[in-house]
Amino acid sequence: MRRRGGCRAKGAPVSERLKTFIRQRAAELGFDVCRFASATDAWPAGDRLRHFVDEGRHGDMGWMETTVDRRAHPTAMWDEARTAIVLGMNYGPDQNPLDQLADRSAGYISVYARGDDYHEVIKGRLKTLAGQIAARNGQDIKVFVDTAPLMEKPLAQRAGLGWQGKHTNLLSRTHGNWLFLGTILTAAEIAPDAAETEHCGRCTACLDACPTNAFPAPFQLDARRCLSYLTIEYGGPWPVEFRLATGSRLYGCDDCLAACPWNKFAQEAREMRLQPRPTLQAPLLADLAALDDAAFRALFAKSPVKRIGRDRFMRNVLYAIGNSDDPALIAPARALLDDPAPLVRGAAVWALSRLMAPDAFAALRATRSELDPDVRAEWDRAA
Repeated sequence: MRRRGGCRAKGAPVSERLKTFIRQRAAELGFDVCRFASATDAWPAGDRLRHFVDEGRHGDMGWMETTVDRRAHPTAMWDEARTAIVLGMNYGPDQNPLDQLADRSAGYISVYARGDDYHEVIKGRLKTLAGQIAARNGQDIKVFVDTAPLMEKPLAQRAGLGWQGKHTNLLSRTHGNWLFLGTILTAAEIAPDAAETEHCGRCTACLDACPTNAFPAPFQLDARRCLSYLTIEYGGPWPVEFRLATGSRLYGCDDCLAACPWNKFAQEAREMRLQPRPTLQAPLLADLAALDDAAFRALFAKSPVKRIGRDRFMRNVLYAIGNSDDPALIAPARALLDDPAPLVRGAAVWALSRLMAPDAFAALRATRSELDPDVRAEWDRAA
């Protein structure tokens, strides 16, 4: 006779009955995988993170430096944690997303950001699941998504969801690169699942695909060279080499993910809120260049793109316009020379220097006066 909720028969180990209950509830909430790891075992990932920060590879992400001690071990977040319940939700695309990069008149938004913000989707489900677990066993419990200082990818590997590939992202034999992660820490002692081992072999497809050579070695990333970092986390004007390399990428970069051969086993996302919005699959650069702050917020409502703000996004749009080779985009770029934000004005100068004939650009420069030193530097660099 099976217990209510689909649990195993009486006599099965308590932790196994609880694991079965949790997995069933997780599946009902839309999670594609649910596995368990010890939260108290030795944690070499903390030392690797400290080396990453000591080398300065975190760039301007100062929060990584200030929280490095809290990330050193799962119990540094909560000393009562005994078990990590690691959950994954598939967000696989329906085709190779890199095919869209061929159209330089349209902007490229990373696959993960084309639907609703996964933080909100997953966190709500995690809280629901956590409440069900707490009601079941009465133990304290805490919920984490990747905005918290918890190293979820090493935990996911320890729990057996996948392994950190040579591109440092989590890679699954059943979902490829396309898994969102969420973690529940509990004070309950639950038997761990087997960890996953690394299955990259000699393959270097992800490293070879990187447009900015952001990997100093396999399994190592220098965020300062990564287009995901530059488009999202970095707040200032980019070095010119990265502007050229970004192509039409506006938010994030999927090149190393999409190149992985393990994606042949991936499936399209089932969760409707993670499905791509038509307006974000290949938005025209001309339309994006016309966005004011209100229009930007409306277009990216409930989207992770909204968090970088209109000015940083418009900088990215203008770099893409500069790479478009499309004279029709001169007018939208020129209109942004008078934008209130110096970051946007400077990016407009660079875009126009790429699209306009040298004589025409020089004539335009002669008509402009600019007080901001960063924007003046863009004019001088382009001269």
